[in-house]
Amino acid sequence: MNKVSSSKQQEVQRIVETISNAISQRRLKPGTRLIEAQIVDVLAANRNHVQSALQRLAMQHIVTIEPHRGAMVAKPEAREAREIFTARRAVESAIISGITAETMQRYRHELEAQRQAEKAAIASDNRLEIVRQLTQFHLLLAKISNNRVLMEILTNLTVRSSLIVALYQRNENPSCHCDQHDSIICALQAGDGDLAQQLMSHHMDVLEQELDLHDVEETPSLRDVFA
Repeated sequence: MNKVSSSKQQEVQRIVETISNAISQRRLKPGTRLIEAQIVDVLAANRNHVQSALQRLAMQHIVTIEPHRGAMVAKPEAREAREIFTARRAVESAIISGITAETMQRYRHELEAQRQAEKAAIASDNRLEIVRQLTQFHLLLAKISNNRVLMEILTNLTVRSSLIVALYQRNENPSCHCDQHDSIICALQAGDGDLAQQLMSHHMDVLEQELDLHDVEETPSLRDVFA
């Protein structure tokens, strides 16, 4: 790979990460138009690089691109929301299974720093920081499991989960989430993988139960409309 190609890939990745972070922290809401000229200006980026970044995000189902309308932040339907949480359960379970008490010990300082960051965010009542820190907990566990593929998959799923929460969440008790994180950490530090799996499964159940997915009407097909 030559330097020009490598530099382009790094710049495209920078734009992808900037947009993804804004979505995961709910600064960009579902359905928001992503106007190329504005992104070029705000991020001091090349238009071709911005287009490549948006196309990559579209492939990850984080952005949708429509003819004559351009790009916008995705608005997942209720069915997709359920499927994403099913996928997250599988990925989070695989991540937990790759963590031992020994690896938890090696990351004890990062874990404690994360725990304090979550509590500080909740105490400050800063919505964006709370979302960022609660998400970071899951990404830290993926880092500890030392599986790059699972890390990549989870990163994508957490961004898409943020869109779902923005659309469907009824209410939230951040301190409850923080307490659940503490319980998962304690189980992993004690080497009790089975308990950690159960706690993570319960945690994902709680997150999904906060979503109002039952009364959402699915968009009917034209065949159904005109039948």
